[in-house]
Amino acid sequence: MAAPTMNKTESGTAVQKLTIGKALNLGLRAAMERDSKVIIMGEDVGKLGGVFRITDGLQKDFGEHRVLDTPLAESGIIGTAVGLAARGYRPVCEIQFDGFIFPGFDQLVSQVAKLHFRTQGKIKMPLVIRVPYGGGIGAVEHHSESPESYFAHTAGLKAVTCSNAVDAYWMIQQAIECDDPILFFEPKRLYHSSIMKAEVDPSATPEPLFRSRVVRQGSTATLVTYGPSVKVCLDAATAAEGDGHSLEVIDLRSLSPMDLEPVFESVRRTGHLITVNEAPGEASISSDIAARVQQECFYSLEAPVLRVHGFDTPYPPSKLEEHFLPDLDRVLDAVDRSLAW
Repeated sequence: MAAPTMNKTESGTAVQKLTIGKALNLGLRAAMERDSKVIIMGEDVGKLGGVFRITDGLQKDFGEHRVLDTPLAESGIIGTAVGLAARGYRPVCEIQFDGFIFPGFDQLVSQVAKLHFRTQGKIKMPLVIRVPYGGGIGAVEHHSESPESYFAHTAGLKAVTCSNAVDAYWMIQQAIECDDPILFFEPKRLYHSSIMKAEVDPSATPEPLFRSRVVRQGSTATLVTYGPSVKVCLDAATAAEGDGHSLEVIDLRSLSPMDLEPVFESVRRTGHLITVNEAPGEASISSDIAARVQQECFYSLEAPVLRVHGFDTPYPPSKLEEHFLPDLDRVLDAVDRSLAW
């Protein structure tokens, strides 16, 4: 992992320009330094540092008793973490690739999501499951999926996702500190992207974990997105300026619970909403956003809510993924259709 560039604030605090991957690494390190009960576990997270090197160097510095290389058994990883969380630890499980999470699906929805409620609060589940997700890396089957809707619709689970280095650094620490189980979705194709580097100030005050954010202000139409699609929407907003359109871009950040008040406020001003995400559209997060906005902002809408998403098919072979993933052209086409309504 390349060394980050470093500057200092006026107070002398070191501010580093980081990739998302390095920001996650430093966020995990900060959480482990702060609390000896934080344990990282997963396939190849120790000596290798994870297949994406997000946990690089952590086992060397914190020891094998706190950064555990596990067998290839997602159900076992999550099941073991349930026991650790019940005993007061704060385990952080890495699912190596998004499509590998399903052997642990039963543990997540039957145990992790329900124990706090089932025991009337006596047993807490401070458990984080890190999930590299999404496409764009040219991988084989089961390595480029977007399963976030499954878990965002599971009562008792929380789900968040970062789209930039600042959020990556702070949100992983906030998730670890939370007493509820959280699935932390990480956009894998942006891990080491130099374009997405950002300055991270460890002395700053982070935004609340479950809060959405307007990342670009606009007045013509609203784009609501999250994770890897945030960059696509920002690029589309820049391109749309040439046609005289001012697009507002909102990063959800939290998928469950969803903070939709900023979305409602934006739609009441623009009258147009387009949702953008990589997951298939049927019974999805974008479906829920569309329903909620049409319920809350019906008289403000000047066109139906339009959705840009992955197709309702299994993820295709890598040579076809550029046609599957929402891109700038598909987003701009949806904007044109909405404004022409």
